[in-house]
Amino acid sequence: MRKSHIIIILSLLLASIAFSQAVERTHDIVPEDYFTQAFLSDCEASPDGKYTAYVDYRWDKENDRRSRDLWVLENKTKDILRLTFDPGNETNPQWSPDSKRLYFTGHYKREGATEPPYDGKTQVWRIQVDGKELTPVTRIPDGISGFQLADDESSIYYTRDKEHITGDWKELRSEYKNDLKFGHGINQVSELWKLDLTTWRVEKLSAPERYIGSFVVSPDQKQIAMVTTPDDKLISNEGWSDVRIFDIASGTLTILPDKLWRAEAPSPYGWLGGLAWSTDSKKVAFSVDFDGFPAEILVANLSKGNENAMIQRLPRPDGVSTAGGLRWIPGRDAVAFVGEMKARKRVYTIHVHDGTNEVLTPGDVVIDGFTFVGGKGDLVAMQSELTYYHDLVLWTKKGKTDRLTRLNPQVDTWKLPQISIFKWVGAEGDTVEGILELPPDYDGKSKLPLLVTLHGGPTASEPYCFLLWIYGRTSFAAKGYAMLAPNYRGSTGYGDKFLTDLIGHENDRDVTDIMTGVDALIEKGIVDPERMGVAGWSNGGFLTNCLISNNRFKAASSGAGVLDMTVQLLEEDTPGHVLNYMEGLPWEQPKEYQDASPLFDLKPGIKTAVLIHVGENDPRVPVSHSKGLHRMLRQYLDVPCELVIYPSAGHNLTKYTHRLAKTKWDHAWFDRYLMGE
Repeated sequence: MRKSHIIIILSLLLASIAFSQAVERTHDIVPEDYFTQAFLSDCEASPDGKYTAYVDYRWDKENDRRSRDLWVLENKTKDILRLTFDPGNETNPQWSPDSKRLYFTGHYKREGATEPPYDGKTQVWRIQVDGKELTPVTRIPDGISGFQLADDESSIYYTRDKEHITGDWKELRSEYKNDLKFGHGINQVSELWKLDLTTWRVEKLSAPERYIGSFVVSPDQKQIAMVTTPDDKLISNEGWSDVRIFDIASGTLTILPDKLWRAEAPSPYGWLGGLAWSTDSKKVAFSVDFDGFPAEILVANLSKGNENAMIQRLPRPDGVSTAGGLRWIPGRDAVAFVGEMKARKRVYTIHVHDGTNEVLTPGDVVIDGFTFVGGKGDLVAMQSELTYYHDLVLWTKKGKTDRLTRLNPQVDTWKLPQISIFKWVGAEGDTVEGILELPPDYDGKSKLPLLVTLHGGPTASEPYCFLLWIYGRTSFAAKGYAMLAPNYRGSTGYGDKFLTDLIGHENDRDVTDIMTGVDALIEKGIVDPERMGVAGWSNGGFLTNCLISNNRFKAASSGAGVLDMTVQLLEEDTPGHVLNYMEGLPWEQPKEYQDASPLFDLKPGIKTAVLIHVGENDPRVPVSHSKGLHRMLRQYLDVPCELVIYPSAGHNLTKYTHRLAKTKWDHAWFDRYLMGE
């Protein structure tokens, strides 16, 4: 029997066992259990509503990375079938109109192959719903960057990137481009192409000499909406991006007026995305996201022509400050999206004509994506709750739910932490919440060591669900710690004011929110104040750096954390974050930059033992911050510290070995300083 068939049978057997009976929780969770989990992305229901295609990704220890594969679920029977096995990291599944085939992107590499499609470049592929006939659709040298299948399967549209040299120094840049690096002037821009799936002829549709970050083709195939930037640099999204409508018949590009998301926005540095056409091809919805400010949903009505586009801002539901995964509800003039509300993530909808809204997935759920099933308004969500993380759940229009998968049946045997919402009074007298995890057998009769874990962003939040992650959730509670993950000032899902109150007050109101939460746990008798640690990554690392000088914590783990805001503005790849929170440039707000920087709080007498993590090639929080913190603590303040640099890693650790090392270092560090081990 083929290995692939054995894997499928075992997967189905485990799933069926988990569905049919309750499993006794006997397993004590250890950090290595994190790597046994499957995670979800890219779910898409078939047009006939019979199937849901999805991508799951799992850790591949042998190849030191995560690997993505394409699966298909039969919604009624809950049978699942794995479609791809080669290490092609498949993404973006799209259905044929008859629901018999899937198109997707993958990059396959065969030994000795130097030509597409097996040279490792990203191409469009096609496979039958039964897993047969894996076929390359494109064979583009250097690969493609994005694609969309036409609704009638007559063609595919795709983008490919090319080098573009600009400026007054073209000749010198061209002469030395292989030997030198330049600050600007040599960029990647995009071309938009169409491949006819009957004649297999290709046609270049547009070459705007800009980078096309995303695009969507209207259902009637007459227009294409795209988000473009001057180049492929992330900073170009912050104020230099636009929404353009390309008319296929005439070849004209119309730039939508940006008054609502630039001049009249709270910040000029918003990121555009989330493009989605209405089913009648007359409207296009999109979103704009900000660091420090709530997201906005906009709809451009093109029924009177692109030059006369009428653009409106949709009112978000009260308390919801995010907007992800925009989709039009089939047959309705309403936009659905994932929004956050008090550590839950639900699917909301806003009616375009009157701005009214409703919740499609109520309750204590955390949803990371969804797809509509058929034309009745039912949907399948990538969902997490208190006892599982990432499964597909069917929500009917009548409000009934059905969990369709159990992708991690091993979790049913794990002794899960006691997870609850913990509330306290924080800065400015406002109520603050966080996720509190206690050991599975904790009875409240003893005081526990505490680990405070701080989420990144800060325009993000900690979810109210089971989460075994490398940043502390679950694994520390499993070994006897109390774990608090505060949704401090500036977190999403607690209303616009709570979010924007952090502007101009970093290393201030957020720190107060965190420490008042710690004090509340001490007052309740849950936490031993002599055994407390703090940890975080990205903005959580920055806040960890802010907290080490108060000597309330015995130990800290700072991951990719900012030390100096001026350095951060000069070096990071998305500086709009700093400009928003500092409310200007350094020469405009010098005091704000210094007050927000943990560097200036470092002083003799610090007793917190600090473990520092950072990726060697981190573009978001450059390694200079972590090296600087290590130097200050070790050379000048004589503080116990260790610096761990992950070779070739960026802002996120993507290798199995790196994530395992980070986890082992953190557990050893806190166990020594908080447990005395």
